[in-house]
Amino acid sequence: MREHPERNRQRGRIHMRNIPVALCGIAMAAGLGLWSCAPPQQEEKQTVAEATYGAAQVSVFEVRRQKVSEKLFYTGLIEARDKTAINPEIGGRIARIYVESGDRVRKDQLLAELDTRSIRLQLEQAEAAQAVAQAAHNDAARNMERMERLKKENAVSDQQYEQIRLAFESADAQLKQARAAVNLARYSLDVSIMKAPYAGIIGARNAEVGDVVNPMMGGLTAGGGVLTLMDFSQVKIRIEVSQDDVVRIRRGQPALLAVSSYPDRRFEGLVSVVNLAADPVTKKFLVEVRVDNPDLALRPNTFGDISLEVSSHENTLVIPQMAVLENSYVFVARDGRAARREVSIGLEDVDYLEILDGLAEGESVIVEGNYGLEDGARIEVKEVTK
Repeated sequence: MREHPERNRQRGRIHMRNIPVALCGIAMAAGLGLWSCAPPQQEEKQTVAEATYGAAQVSVFEVRRQKVSEKLFYTGLIEARDKTAINPEIGGRIARIYVESGDRVRKDQLLAELDTRSIRLQLEQAEAAQAVAQAAHNDAARNMERMERLKKENAVSDQQYEQIRLAFESADAQLKQARAAVNLARYSLDVSIMKAPYAGIIGARNAEVGDVVNPMMGGLTAGGGVLTLMDFSQVKIRIEVSQDDVVRIRRGQPALLAVSSYPDRRFEGLVSVVNLAADPVTKKFLVEVRVDNPDLALRPNTFGDISLEVSSHENTLVIPQMAVLENSYVFVARDGRAARREVSIGLEDVDYLEILDGLAEGESVIVEGNYGLEDGARIEVKEVTK
C-alpha cells in the first residue's frame, strides 16, 4: 500500500523539530555528569570562600597576668659629675703642657706650668732680703736684751730704753715683711704649676705653649682654663618636673637612663636631688639623677631619656595599648565574630594597660584590625600576638 506523499512530508518536519530538543537534553546530561565528577577539595574551597567572604582580617592577644608599671619619662642633658677649668692662679706665659685632650690623668698629676724664671728670681731676691732682715732683727734683739738688764739696774734712762725698744720693734716688723715676701714668691712658684685636683680625663686643651694667661681677666675660651678636666665615671642628668609629678618623686628612687648610641642597654641610676622650690620663670622643679658610668660609655653633653617608675602592680590582667579604643572599650574575638566589650583601665605603661574590669584571663582581644569594626562583625583571626 503506497503512503500518501503529504504524510511523508509531515513526518519529516516532525523529526527535524525533535533534533534540537534531543541535543539540549544531551548537553544538560553531560553538564550534570561533569558537575557530579568535580573533586571534593574544590567543593570545600568553594564552601570556605563563601563562608569567609567579607570577614575582617584581625590579630588577637590573649589576656594574661603580669606586672605593669606606671612610669614618667623625661629627656635631659648628660653632664660629668665633676668638671674643672685648670688655670694657674697667677698670670704668666705658658711654658709647658704635658697632656692632650682625651688623656686619663691621676690625682695631683702635673698637667702644665708657666714660665717661672721671673718668679724664681723674685724668690731669690726675697730670700736675700729676708737674710738682711734676719741679721738686723738679731742685732736689735741682742740690744733689747742688754737694755732690759740695764733697765732693771736703773743704769739707763727711759729715753735710751725707749729708743732701743722701738729699734727692735722696727727690725721685727721688717723681718716679718721679708718672710711674707719669701712666702709669696714660693706660693707664686707653686701655683704656676698646674696639677689635677682629682683623677679624670682631659676634656679639652684650650691653650698652647707660649700663650699668656691672666686668671684675673677670665678664661681663654668659652670653656675657660688652659685645660678642662672632667670626671664622668659617674654622670648626672638634670630634668625639669611639673608640680603634679614632683610629689611622686623622692630622693633615692631608682631611675633608668636610655641613650640612642646604646639602644638595647639601660643604665641604672638613683634620684639624688629633688628641689623643694620651683623655678620662678618655668614653674618647674629641678630633679637630678646620678648614674654610675665605670666604662665611660655615657658621654657628657649628650642627651638621654630618663624613666622613673612611680607605681606598679604585680600579677594583674593586662592587654596591649592598641587593643583599647577611645580609652573605654575593646573587641573580643568569639566564634568568628567581634564582640564589643566595655573595660575599666588601671595603670598604664609604654606597652600595656591594666584591666580592672570587663575582661577575663585567656580571652582573645583584637589588637590589629579593630579600627572600624562593629559589634557582631564577621572576623577571621590571622595571628595570635605575644
